[in-house]
Amino acid sequence: MAYQGAGIGLAITKAYVEMLGGNIGVESEPGKGSTFWFTLPSGKEDTSEMHQKKPDLTANLQDSGFNKPVMLVAEDDDTSVMLLQRMLEPLSSKLFWADNGTDAVEILRAHPEINLILMDMRMPVMGGYEATKQIRSFNKDVIIIAQTAHAMTGDRDKALEAGCNDYITKPISREKLKTLIGKYYDI
Repeated sequence: MAYQGAGIGLAITKAYVEMLGGNIGVESEPGKGSTFWFTLPSGKEDTSEMHQKKPDLTANLQDSGFNKPVMLVAEDDDTSVMLLQRMLEPLSSKLFWADNGTDAVEILRAHPEINLILMDMRMPVMGGYEATKQIRSFNKDVIIIAQTAHAMTGDRDKALEAGCNDYITKPISREKLKTLIGKYYDI
């Protein structure tokens, strides 16, 4: 299904490139066109973990004594999952991953210890709005934070109406996400 863009594709790309330690830019000549470019560090460090198609988000993470939530990330974009994993590992005690709303609902049923969900609102099989409604039918307490790159007028209200506790737009900044989770947990 095609979605009309909100004009934030370059902003999302810029955020991803910068999170990976790179740079991005554009060179434009009127009447001739534009060239968009980016660079990423090639470093000698082992980056094989970053290139996994789907990172293992079920591993227990090191506990630092804070009240860290057990999180479920419902996200179908592998690049977003990789970036969210980097952001969320220090903030959670355990992470689970689902690439569609149906799996998110089933994972939560199987793991009632999950107490925070970062829910992409546009996913295949079942979207985040419907998944949130189904989750609320059996779990009223889990914190659900809606995330979307399609930040159109009314999306926030629609997510809250579906049962989400909060809302964040892509590209997601580490600090904004930490502050948002901090509203619910001492991290």
